[in-house]
Amino acid sequence: MDISSQFAAQNYGALKPATAPQEGAGLAAAAKDFAAVMQQGEMAAQQAVTTGVDPHTLVEALAQTELAVQTAVAVRDKVVEAYQEILRMPV
Repeated sequence: MDISSQFAAQNYGALKPATAPQEGAGLAAAAKDFAAVMQQGEMAAQQAVTTGVDPHTLVEALAQTELAVQTAVAVRDKVVEAYQEILRMPV
């Protein structure tokens, strides 16, 4: 099977956007997403208390909030672990 370099370069160029980092896929975007999930959970809880919203909706919002908090804690733990590993490195 003979593949020309031009053909390979064209295909690589076509696939490059699929592997490139996406806009807004950083720590700031993750923090905004986390804040949005937390705010949605708060709003659902307030609506459940004041207007008696569907319990299924409330449980779903609280489950999403719990998952977001667990994810944030896991990321924090990994950052602390990496920092401690750096401190243990010999100078």
